[in-house]
Amino acid sequence: TKCESGCVCADGLYENLDGRCVPAEECPCEYGGLAYGRGEQIQTECEICTCTKGKWKCVQKTRCSSTCNLYGEGHITTFDGQRFVFDGNCEYILAMDGCSVNKPISSFKIVTENVVCGKSGVTCSRSISIYLGNLTIILRDETFAISGENPGVQYKVKKNALHLMFDIIIPGKYNMTLIWNKHMNFFIKISRETQETICGLCGNYNGNMKDDFETRSKYVASNELEFVNSWKENPLCGDVYFVVDPCSKNPYRKAWAEKTCSIINSHVFSACHNKVNRMPYYEACVRDSCGCDIGGDCQCMCDAIAVYAMACLEKGICIDWRTPEFCPVYCEYYN
Repeated sequence: TKCESGCVCADGLYENLDGRCVPAEECPCEYGGLAYGRGEQIQTECEICTCTKGKWKCVQKTRCSSTCNLYGEGHITTFDGQRFVFDGNCEYILAMDGCSVNKPISSFKIVTENVVCGKSGVTCSRSISIYLGNLTIILRDETFAISGENPGVQYKVKKNALHLMFDIIIPGKYNMTLIWNKHMNFFIKISRETQETICGLCGNYNGNMKDDFETRSKYVASNELEFVNSWKENPLCGDVYFVVDPCSKNPYRKAWAEKTCSIINSHVFSACHNKVNRMPYYEACVRDSCGCDIGGDCQCMCDAIAVYAMACLEKGICIDWRTPEFCPVYCEYYN
């Protein structure tokens, strides 16, 4: 907190962000660069925090959810907030349960098939497979296919112009919302009713990002590539040994990428800048725009910006950033 006692204010009073001297009870709290007054609350997916004497007092919610993002050219944000990028050409397990030695049977498994999508060697997700016992959902080529049955699983499919959404309930275990933009972006939002262990590229969902690189063999890898290689669904695929820097391989695209992605840093998203750190999303947008060089480069750029827009929406900030000239939704935009 910046509410401090000292030579500026008399004893027992503290200088607040406006330069006024106030008692400790009226000290504001800070979050994301914004000041919150006494008694004001903020909510995260897992906590409700109240400003008390310049400090946040947080209470855990009874039911807590978290989101794992797979987007663009191999970007992942785990359930616990760890970020990394990889260029693997294989099928990889994003998330599953039944990871412990005592309970090897999983009630769900989500797999991404990543393929090369740029001349520099970057890869992106071509399809997503969701396994729910004998029920399988495949997301590919802007549509989905469902095969098999599992009477123990409830699911509902929702569609709009930009996304396919799947609400999945595994009674007594998980509530999941899966959001796919019919291209390269996939989001897994999950809340669980048990403390069942979760594993995969989305991490172990234990609230500690420091051990998110836990491998299939149950040890924490020293780097993300060792971690990624351990979660290959097909062991015959080659290992990943390095992460491509597409802007250094395509320097002629860098200026265009920086210019188009700068909308993230502009006034268009200014309402969100204090809520969600924009730099990781801007850097991911530039990287993807440099790497997407075999067609569909504007789609890659728009997908990357859309991820930041969705992160803003989760914080309650709705940004109207698409226009008929910039990342339009075509017919649906005018309807």
